[in-house]
Amino acid sequence: MPLFDVVGVGLNATDTLIVVPRFPSYAGKVPFQEEVVMPGGQVASALAACARLGLRTKYIGAVGDDERGRVQLESLAAAGIDCADVKVRQNCATQSAYIIVDASTGERTVLWRRDEGLRIDPGEIADETIACGRLLHVDGHDTPAVARAAGIARAHSIPVTVDVDTIYPGFERVLPLVDYLVASSEFPAAWTGEGDPFEALERLQSEYGMKVAAMTLGAHGSLARSGGRFFYAPAYVVDAVDTTGAGDVFHGAFCYAVLEGMPIGDALDFSNAMAALNCTAPGARGGIRGLEEIRALMAHGERRSHPDFAARSAADA
Repeated sequence: MPLFDVVGVGLNATDTLIVVPRFPSYAGKVPFQEEVVMPGGQVASALAACARLGLRTKYIGAVGDDERGRVQLESLAAAGIDCADVKVRQNCATQSAYIIVDASTGERTVLWRRDEGLRIDPGEIADETIACGRLLHVDGHDTPAVARAAGIARAHSIPVTVDVDTIYPGFERVLPLVDYLVASSEFPAAWTGEGDPFEALERLQSEYGMKVAAMTLGAHGSLARSGGRFFYAPAYVVDAVDTTGAGDVFHGAFCYAVLEGMPIGDALDFSNAMAALNCTAPGARGGIRGLEEIRALMAHGERRSHPDFAARSAADA
């Protein structure tokens, strides 16, 4: 029996949230309401969501030997995430982000920096650290290491989910190894050159053969292509405090849905709900909720549907 349900390879970050009453105009000036340091990062936050849902999780990444690295490791350990293969880089700063949160809308603007010393080398990815899981979740940043991890997973018939938001050099080596692509709304068009999201997802799936090609749509929900047809799930309406980490938590929920064998429409709906709840508290992981609250929102929550996505996916059914 595998030791872990989900193994994650990719980014972590320690964020400084700066809450302002409204985002300033260019060259403007506004007082901020609050400043707080909180852990985040794409894969690390997705694993925190998985752990909250009761999954056994393992994180593979790197932090610096600084205070932000300590904050990150303590947070991961507190969530019950195995960090035995996290590298602590000497004389290196942990990835950091300064996130300006507009209190009037909950929308955030991210300024980030990652030291090159944090890069994961493919040689640091051992077979046994990937083969010990039921599912592998990756992002695209350290592409050679991610490609090696995904190749190990494919060799062991372990499904691979990927969170990708921009074009990374060499990522074409990763995509053929992916079973579940869940991209940002910008990535499919940027990668394929096809502006229509339906056409872009179909082209990605046709070219690389992944089981599911999907994209998150922010306040409009999520869209996926699976089994030769499209599925659209509207977003949930919540009182958003901070949208930081919503996509990362969506990915964690999606990993859970895959392992639970949920139909793709249900998986999108479940993931939308968990992501929406995360927006009701500050920080990338501040609003992570458990199954009871997710199910309650799914049962009683208001949804916001995008008419074009809804109509086109319904016509494809």
